[in-house]
Amino acid sequence: MNNPDQRPLAGKRILIGKPGLDGHDIGAKIIALTLRDAGAEVIYTGLRRSPEQIARVAVDEGVDALGLSILSGSHKELVGDVFARLHDLNADDIKVFVGGTIPREDQQELRDLGVAGVYTADMHLDDVVSALAKALA
Repeated sequence: MNNPDQRPLAGKRILIGKPGLDGHDIGAKIIALTLRDAGAEVIYTGLRRSPEQIARVAVDEGVDALGLSILSGSHKELVGDVFARLHDLNADDIKVFVGGTIPREDQQELRDLGVAGVYTADMHLDDVVSALAKALA
C-alpha cells in the first residue's frame, strides 16, 4: 500500500472518539493507525469525551465518518446521544460506525439508529477497512 492511489481510504477524514467514562483506548489507537495506513486522515479525540464534544469536533473538522470506540456497555445510550448531537448540528450526513465490546444482540439496534457499521475485536482489520471504504464510496 505504498502507492497512495491504492489506499482504499485515501482522501477521507475520519474521527475516532471515545465517549463516556471508558479509560481503555488501545483498540481505538489500533483502528486509528490502521485507517491512517489505509490512506485516511485520522483525528483522535482522546479519552472520556462527551457526545457533545465528539459531535462538535466531527463538524469542526469536516469529517466523512465518525468512529466511536465503546467498551463500557453504554453503547446504545452513547450512540443515541451522538446521533442527537450530530442532528442538532445539521450533520446527519456524517457516517457513524461503532467498535468495541458490542454484544451481537445489540448490533442490529445500533444499525437501526443509523450506525453504518459495527466492528468488534474478532474482525480482521482488513475487513474493517474494506467495509469502511465501501460505506464511504
